[in-house]
Amino acid sequence: MKISIERGALLKAVAQAQSVVERRNTIPILANVLIEAEGNSVSFRATDLDIEVVDKTEAMVERAGATTVSAVTLHEIVRKLPDDALVQLTDDGATGRLSVEAGRSSFSLATLPKEDFPVMASSEYSANFAAPAPVLRRLFDKSKFAISTEETRYYLNGVYMHVSESDGGKVLRCVATDGHRLARIDADLPSGAEDMPGVIVPRKTVGELRKLLDDDEAEIAVSVSETKVRFATPAITLTSKVIDGTFPDYTRVIPSGNTRKLEVDATEFAQAVDRVATVSSERSRAVKLQLDEDRLVLSVNAPDAGAAEEELAVAYNDERLEIGFNAKYLLEIASQVDRENAVFMFNSSGDPTLMREGNDTSAVYVVMPMRV
Repeated sequence: MKISIERGALLKAVAQAQSVVERRNTIPILANVLIEAEGNSVSFRATDLDIEVVDKTEAMVERAGATTVSAVTLHEIVRKLPDDALVQLTDDGATGRLSVEAGRSSFSLATLPKEDFPVMASSEYSANFAAPAPVLRRLFDKSKFAISTEETRYYLNGVYMHVSESDGGKVLRCVATDGHRLARIDADLPSGAEDMPGVIVPRKTVGELRKLLDDDEAEIAVSVSETKVRFATPAITLTSKVIDGTFPDYTRVIPSGNTRKLEVDATEFAQAVDRVATVSSERSRAVKLQLDEDRLVLSVNAPDAGAAEEELAVAYNDERLEIGFNAKYLLEIASQVDRENAVFMFNSSGDPTLMREGNDTSAVYVVMPMRV
């Protein structure tokens, strides 16, 4: 194999590959990226046996072929090369080495046989549809903060993507929860997604997927089966196993009878929470909200560190209420709001609180209160 490729294109492809590779590997071949060159393009494939990413890019292919080389080492080399360098990759099957040359720099890297590289079995997908990148980006970006990191509740370690009913008909919905907070985000149902099975997309896959969604013009081809999910652009294909488990019935957690309504400027609210939480003890980070006629007092009382209080002018005309929350959870939810106003719906100091953006019901958040 012998190819010449621009450094920028090579860096982008290898960066995507090396981020999938697990750092601590007992199987040496899984630390490698499979490079396959033919025609006028080259593909870079990496896997950790749960996720597989294939990045295809244009290159001058002098001699077709394939080899595998350490993804992290190749990425480090390419990252340190000059911006406009033309990189030449030459595989010498006899010595089992890949030479990397750019300008006056040359490297010789150990390779492993391409036959040993595990390729993920292709799945029969029961649903195939296309969705604009900004739509998928919103669904996953706004829900991923609530993914649980508790390994014992593995079925919560991802985002539940499924078809659901909403007021205006069927929607494509993403839900994540860790038992303390919940995010439920809806988008119009793309054509072809009607029969999609509900799947739990793992946390790592959600992180890798984010890199495919930066281009606002891109259409993402999505394929879903009971065991796998695939997201593809013309250049990159990301295939992942889904979490084998049942996502709990989240609808039972979303309160419907909360009547006390607080409307507040989302940015002002987030900044005020951040300020008063500065003195709270790391362990609980509890912030108390005291609501009265059109005013909100945020306060923290940490006996070992100090106390803080801040008052905000808000729209609230229900009876007086005192309720406490974990500051981190409040901040994360407030930072999801794209519009000016955040609307909180309370019931009592012991019940879950609902939050949405203005009158928009396509993004709903639930947060559990704390005793303060």
